[in-house]
Amino acid sequence: MLENINSPKDIKSLNIDELDILCSEIRSFMIDSVSKTGGHLASNLGVVELTVALHKVFNSPNDQIVFDVGHQCYTHKILTGRKDDFSSLRQEDGISGFTRRNESEHDIFSSGHSSTSISSAIGLAQAKSLKGEKGKVIAVIGDGALTGGLAYEALNNSGNQSSNLIVILNDNEMSISKNVGSVARNLTTIRTSPKYFRFKSKMSRLIAKIPLIGSKITTFFTLVNQKLRKRIYKNTFFEDLGFRYYGPIDGHDLDALIDALNVAKAHNHSVLLHINTVKGKGYEFAEQNPSKFHGIGKFDINTGEPISSGDNFSSVFGESLIHLAENDFRFCAVTAAMASGTGLSEFSKKFPKRFFDVGIAEQHAVTFSAGLARNGLLPVFAVYSTFLQRSYDQLIHDVAMQDLKVIFAIDRAGFVGEDGESHQGLFDTAYLMSVPNLTVFAPAYYDELSSMLYQAAYKEKNAVAIRYPRGKECEKPEGYEYNKENYIVFGDDKHAKTAIITYSREFCECYKAYNKLTQEYKESVCLIKLNKIKPIDESVTEHLKKAKKIIFAEEGIKDGGVGDCFASMLKENGIDAEFKHVAVDGFVKQASVGAQIKKYRLDCDSIVEEVLNG
Repeated sequence: MLENINSPKDIKSLNIDELDILCSEIRSFMIDSVSKTGGHLASNLGVVELTVALHKVFNSPNDQIVFDVGHQCYTHKILTGRKDDFSSLRQEDGISGFTRRNESEHDIFSSGHSSTSISSAIGLAQAKSLKGEKGKVIAVIGDGALTGGLAYEALNNSGNQSSNLIVILNDNEMSISKNVGSVARNLTTIRTSPKYFRFKSKMSRLIAKIPLIGSKITTFFTLVNQKLRKRIYKNTFFEDLGFRYYGPIDGHDLDALIDALNVAKAHNHSVLLHINTVKGKGYEFAEQNPSKFHGIGKFDINTGEPISSGDNFSSVFGESLIHLAENDFRFCAVTAAMASGTGLSEFSKKFPKRFFDVGIAEQHAVTFSAGLARNGLLPVFAVYSTFLQRSYDQLIHDVAMQDLKVIFAIDRAGFVGEDGESHQGLFDTAYLMSVPNLTVFAPAYYDELSSMLYQAAYKEKNAVAIRYPRGKECEKPEGYEYNKENYIVFGDDKHAKTAIITYSREFCECYKAYNKLTQEYKESVCLIKLNKIKPIDESVTEHLKKAKKIIFAEEGIKDGGVGDCFASMLKENGIDAEFKHVAVDGFVKQASVGAQIKKYRLDCDSIVEEVLNG
């Protein structure tokens, strides 16, 4: 069945039995493909029927479907002409693991961060209305993303304004309303029946035509309807915001889904459909452990086990924090729905009262941590670099400005590889460098991360950020030891004509280049590794007075990054050497980390070439 599907039009004529077969084939295809490329499996397995039903009922791209976060868009990609490219998922020059506007006309909005779909959908819907264009706008948002404040801002702004807006709440983990019983389910079944909806619409039109009293009767029945639903559902939160609410609906029942979507499509009013789905549906290992299969690398289909495992920066951070917390009751761990990804799973089990998962609410996480700090605790907020961007104001206003001791454990700093543009951890250096009363450490190795976490807790007075890369540490130079100093100098800095400055994982490439330059090419070069990148220790300029050329290499954004600050410091201290800043300029597409390092000329050979010929 699947091999004949090349666009949404190809499923329009299929009956329910054929669609069920198609869903089964999509699941098998997806499991096989993701086992080879890695990706977001559990969330995608949960929305197969929902996505098929969406494309059965609506006409994409005239009807515009916006996927929140976008990590549940695989079935959408398969149905919209990208099936044959699926082996390139998340690979260099392949298709993205998220929706991307430049990839297909069916990808209405590029995504990657959560809680954005309703806001963008309102804008799309209002634009359609103003331009007189036909078609619905459908926002598909998960219950996890609904914990983000932006989603509530959008809901508050949307219900009574957009007659062509449909919000689909994909509830795969928690109940939004505590009273979702059989009466509520039966009422939803009746209300989403096409026969009932047609009958109701016809009667409403007839009553409205009755002279003098028609409109009053319609208003009366509308009020009775609202009160009845309130008695049955108990919680009419969405209706109070102006939506027509239908749910809960079985997200794996194609008949029920198609009926509900057709009713929503016929409405001339904002509609919210509450869909229940099972994360990981159809693959036993993913159903049993959806968190593990939320985002997973290559794995064995028969066992569900990852092909690569072992220690990484995230796990070492988690172990180090546990060790500190065992000896100091003040330590608390905070996460924004990323306990497993940031290495905090074991901490949550060992210290449940000192572990706080605030949901996908990074802004709240930062200010909440500030509150913990204000009353004497030592909060550590573990967060991916790309998601910390969302709480920049809180970092400034609620932490730094108030001199509060919050530790930011910034995971996935630098290149992250296959997740692509929306997830690269390249921007934190630029905005962190501008924040007063904030110290930033940048470890290259596991032991440095553990030591810097201790330094952050007991040696620094104010807020501290420790940024570290995704994955495993690279090989250490022979005899290398972290000396807890702000920087480390390699080579004869008193006579070196060229100095290479770097920090964090990029040190590994720069050290290889330094060795090659000094041993193979007999170049006069020194290498300086910054351990603390904010504030930069100005005494480092003492090692650069003889340098004719200074190359600053960093795995971060160029404008406003550490290199820019370093260049300013050189000028202020009278260092007049030629300065070259090698960094990232622009958004970085998916590829392996190694390929990304090479592309942006941060690999060993490129650094060597920069010294010899730059």
